[in-house]
Amino acid sequence: MEQLATLADLPTRYIDDLKQSNLVPLWPSLRNVLPPVKPIPNTKSIVWKYNEIKPLLLEAGELTPIEKAERRVLVLANPGHGLENMRATSVIYLGMQLLLPNEWAPAHRHTPNAIRLIVEGEKAYTTVEGKKCPMEKGDLILTPSGLWHEHGHDGDEPVIWLDVLDLPLVYYMEASFVEGGDCQPIQRVENKPRYAAGLVPTVQHIRGEQNYPMLRYPWSDAKQLLIDLAAENTAGPVQVAYVNPETGEDCQKIIGYSALMVRPGEKVQLEPRSAAMVFHVIEGETAITIDGKASHLDTADTACAPCFAHIDLINNSQDACFLFIADEAPIQKKLGLYSTRPRGE
Repeated sequence: MEQLATLADLPTRYIDDLKQSNLVPLWPSLRNVLPPVKPIPNTKSIVWKYNEIKPLLLEAGELTPIEKAERRVLVLANPGHGLENMRATSVIYLGMQLLLPNEWAPAHRHTPNAIRLIVEGEKAYTTVEGKKCPMEKGDLILTPSGLWHEHGHDGDEPVIWLDVLDLPLVYYMEASFVEGGDCQPIQRVENKPRYAAGLVPTVQHIRGEQNYPMLRYPWSDAKQLLIDLAAENTAGPVQVAYVNPETGEDCQKIIGYSALMVRPGEKVQLEPRSAAMVFHVIEGETAITIDGKASHLDTADTACAPCFAHIDLINNSQDACFLFIADEAPIQKKLGLYSTRPRGE
């Protein structure tokens, strides 16, 4: 493409006149906002090591009582976006949250959608609109936009989970806010999904207004499904998506969630796609290569890859590796922006 004029090509007087009228010339910045062929992402490939996060998170528990924090979280910030902006990608926010024994993170609701992926600990719970969801390792718990939720802990050891929110997008849209509330009365306990056997109650089976028939996706179910699929199909990647069981659509509207199994000795090459991705190891270990940059992921480590990245997952261990994945595909598909490319382009 032809080289465009720059600000240096314009008289200072002209630039000052533009500023006085709150005007900006497009052409000097056109290639930045509309780069040729593919985007130029600010999102950088990065790995956050859990063995570095956990001691600092536990120290935060000593330094700041829950009453002074409301949510005791360390944000996994991508330096490509600036640490102060607290983003993993342009759409995805990540945070590691700590709840100590007998603590209660008070009820609130907010406009960003959120999920909780439990990293370690037991006997904690999240209550969403009065529905109590136990929090066990690997479980996925939804706290959708506008729904009241709180966290409690009846155990005797710290509980840690990964928060994933669409906060960067909602904040950019100037639609981000929170409301505080009182402790929620328990309506019923979410022990296991009603849809696990492909059955639903015949009495009063009506889609809820919020259209979130499942709030808790137990890891035990997801893991067993991956193992069963791997036994049925001995070649190719084994991946399952977290969906709304009534509609088959993504379980939330903005960010997509899935779980991937990498067999012992297996190399999984992912197709480059327009959506940035986040990987979190639930169980096992694997090597990950993002655009030629190799790293090792242990249990509870988290990695981020930008759009159109070439991603390889290589499991050199004797045990299967199970990963949780968050990506921006749902919002891109709704906007007609999602695409994939062959490897090597």
